[in-house]
Amino acid sequence: MSVISIQSQVAYGHVGNSAATFPMQMHGIDVVAVPTTLLSNRPGYPTIRGRVLEAQLVSDLLLGVEERGAVETSSMILSGYLGSAEIAAVVADFVARAKARNPKLAYCCDPVLGDRDRGLFVHADIPPLVRDLLCPLADIITPNHFEFEWLCGAKTTTLDQMIAQAQTLLARGPSPIVVTSAELADTPDNAIETIAIEQTNNGVKAWRVRTPKLPINPSGTGDLFASLLVSARIGGADTPEALGHAASAIFAVLERTALAGTEEMRIVESAELLVHPKRRFDAVAVG
Repeated sequence: MSVISIQSQVAYGHVGNSAATFPMQMHGIDVVAVPTTLLSNRPGYPTIRGRVLEAQLVSDLLLGVEERGAVETSSMILSGYLGSAEIAAVVADFVARAKARNPKLAYCCDPVLGDRDRGLFVHADIPPLVRDLLCPLADIITPNHFEFEWLCGAKTTTLDQMIAQAQTLLARGPSPIVVTSAELADTPDNAIETIAIEQTNNGVKAWRVRTPKLPINPSGTGDLFASLLVSARIGGADTPEALGHAASAIFAVLERTALAGTEEMRIVESAELLVHPKRRFDAVAVG
């Protein structure tokens, strides 16, 4: 089992591929990690070194792994933070080419665009490309609540509204849509929710999972969640089972991080919990 993971990379800390690679490897997945940035650390520290890579370099790296047969041997492409509009176009071209070459290849797009606290934190020309080029190619998308609303162009404060708006995206291709950090009218203050919405032969179905809210907010949680969801799907889990696994495993990591009192997630220390979390949170059907 292999995944081609196209995301940012940092030398210190856990975001992008530096958060996603190890969890997938712990699930027995061979990861072909292609960087879109090479940085000393994530933003938020007093200093940051490195840069967004040139689109031509990313294109060359993707062509190189394609020449090594990675497209034929992989089960999934996963993309996250892209860094520039030019890289977004390169990734879209690669995904389209790869899926044409290997029709069994699935694509999970984590549309890293922004969050409620900061709004859009990428260059203004990136979000339209993610919406119009990448999402229609995707089999799974994993936006947070803010990104979901941006992609849909509408606010969603209730579960019914979220399901209704999701259908505009489902009609364009991706299914399931998994919305992380969902903040709905009936979400308890002490809980974090994730909602999965899927188009099936019998109509649209939805599930939600709640985990306790911890007093921390580390970077890279979306990258970690997407890697755990992808790992479960490649392992044969259906949408609710994969949702429950990803929510349970990320809670285990965050719980250990909170106990350690560190800014960076304790992913490596949580190695066994990534695969076998001690506390299970099951997804509940809601639609």
